[in-house]
Amino acid sequence: MSVPVPDACTLPTAEQPIRQLEFATLCSTYLSHSERISARHLRLALTGDADLADAVRDLAGRESQCCSFFDFAVTVTGEAVLLDIKVPMSHTAVLNGLSELAVPGA
Repeated sequence: MSVPVPDACTLPTAEQPIRQLEFATLCSTYLSHSERISARHLRLALTGDADLADAVRDLAGRESQCCSFFDFAVTVTGEAVLLDIKVPMSHTAVLNGLSELAVPGA
């Protein structure tokens, strides 16, 4: 038996500003650069302490639980944690919003 997965955000409205603040804080604190690979793909390069990758995985995991249309991949390189965020074409406006948060030092 398969359980249908909603193709929209199921995070309660009251919690949405908190989640947006989490992404904004992540970007303002750790973002070294961002790259819009395509309309459907945003890559964030984050630098920080040893716990950063776990924090990024946690945030991406929680976001995937309420917004099933996101496809997150976390890759640790020698100097950075890369967060690749992909969405279907129907959700590029959401990715545009995240891209606006992805300004180093903002």
